[in-house]
Amino acid sequence: MKFEYNTLDYLRKIDDGNSYFHTFLNVNTLAAGVLILKPDEEDTQLPHDSDEMYYILEGDGFLKIKNKNYSLKKGKAFFVPKNTEHYFFGNKKKLSVLYFFSGPDN
Repeated sequence: MKFEYNTLDYLRKIDDGNSYFHTFLNVNTLAAGVLILKPDEEDTQLPHDSDEMYYILEGDGFLKIKNKNYSLKKGKAFFVPKNTEHYFFGNKKKLSVLYFFSGPDN
């Protein structure tokens, strides 16, 4: 089992690939990954089966959780309960986010 992860490597992989996110840890009790949205790129995620935590690495925009919009900036963190509608939008700069699930990323 791997115990050390370099998120910068995974962020570069996203920049070079076709997906806007990469889950680098996925076990029964925890999943972790990174996502990047280019300016005005659509976030297509659906509600998840696990609680989730987001940590903003860089960028701007908003995170809609249920019916409320939260302003994003570097250093902010957000909790999203499982099965809750949420998505990122309105970023004018590249948005980079670290995420954690309280279970596997299915």
